[in-house]
Amino acid sequence: MAARFGMYRPRRGRWAGGVCLAVANRFGVSALFVRALTVASCLLPGPQFLAYVALWLLIPSED
Repeated sequence: MAARFGMYRPRRGRWAGGVCLAVANRFGVSALFVRALTVASCLLPGPQFLAYVALWLLIPSED
């Protein structure tokens, strides 16, 4: 499903699963910016960790 939207987890340059890098590549922003937003959002209450894991499972690897 995520492949339809042009989201793939790249093989190179990825950290914990490559979700942030896939999102950054899709929207044309810096991976560091997306990673910083992800870490900042984890400081707020909510299901951010579950969303990250769900994206990790849904976004296919580039392989």
